[in-house]
Amino acid sequence: MSAPSPVTVTVTGAGGQIGYALLFRIASGAMLGPDTPVRLRLLEIPAGIRAAEGTALELQDCAFPALDSIDITTDVSAGFDGTNIALLVGARPRGPGMERGDLLQANGAIFAPQGAAINAGAADDVKVLVVGNPANTNAFIASAHAPDVPAERFTAMTRLDHNRALAQLALTLQIPVRSICNVTIWGNHSATQVPDITHGIVTDSSGVPRTLPEALAAVLGSPGAVEAWLDETFIPRVAKRGAEIIEVRGSSSAASAAAAAVDHMHDWVLGTGASWTSAARVSDGSYGVDPGLISSFPVRSNNQAWEIEQGLAVSPAVQARIDRSIRELRDERDMVRSLGMVR
Repeated sequence: MSAPSPVTVTVTGAGGQIGYALLFRIASGAMLGPDTPVRLRLLEIPAGIRAAEGTALELQDCAFPALDSIDITTDVSAGFDGTNIALLVGARPRGPGMERGDLLQANGAIFAPQGAAINAGAADDVKVLVVGNPANTNAFIASAHAPDVPAERFTAMTRLDHNRALAQLALTLQIPVRSICNVTIWGNHSATQVPDITHGIVTDSSGVPRTLPEALAAVLGSPGAVEAWLDETFIPRVAKRGAEIIEVRGSSSAASAAAAAVDHMHDWVLGTGASWTSAARVSDGSYGVDPGLISSFPVRSNNQAWEIEQGLAVSPAVQARIDRSIRELRDERDMVRSLGMVR
């Protein structure tokens, strides 16, 4: 039996903190499996190239069996030439005094050329995950500049929000994360995101399932206590977890973001199995989200394609939150259009 062909994986911002945490997991086989060889393509700006070169030396020293080769470049076209998987990590953070329009314009200057380079040179099966914030709108910009690549190949990462939600639920219920499934993040990867437990399932050690709201009510005392906990503790903490980590750690979450990127791409390529997860993909109009917006949905991966889970009942309270998040995405879309970054 012949060995599988190497998969070319491009990581932008490869010299940064998230890139550092991400590259070793990819090379170890955690993302695509230990038997799939990977060619790493590290794309950086000139100021970050030495950090990327140092990371490459460490990757060599790990002697990962799955690591086929490492290339480092500052050239966007070379960075995406033949790539099968593109992880767009590098982005312009919001600086002091920057308005939202300034932030979007700065990131448009990054993601528009990257989208064009993916369109020109990436492999026919390319899969793109945007990690750099504002992730949903950056993915929208990149996709708009890659007209020959199906829009559903461009995704934005809400798996970190999804994982944070699972972790908070597991801590509250005092059970392993693996016992919980079918939690959803809707909307934008921002403070308006909507963590939704409505259809969540908890399976106990004997294999007996019950709904997540029932399990929470048993711990918190009543359905009313569950609603108060969701509104006052759970949703705000998941949405603001990044700021909490900055306050405690002194820098932004890097390892957890890298782990979420690995989870997202692993499930996209290898499948989600019996449950769903959360990912931001182009809307097809499901759940009233404007077609073309890149919004987070409950998704399954089948045959290496993210499919939106259909037919879920959405309560009025959750729908109101989703509507708010979608308005924010519309505003961002309209702003990048008004700035001439997309048509």
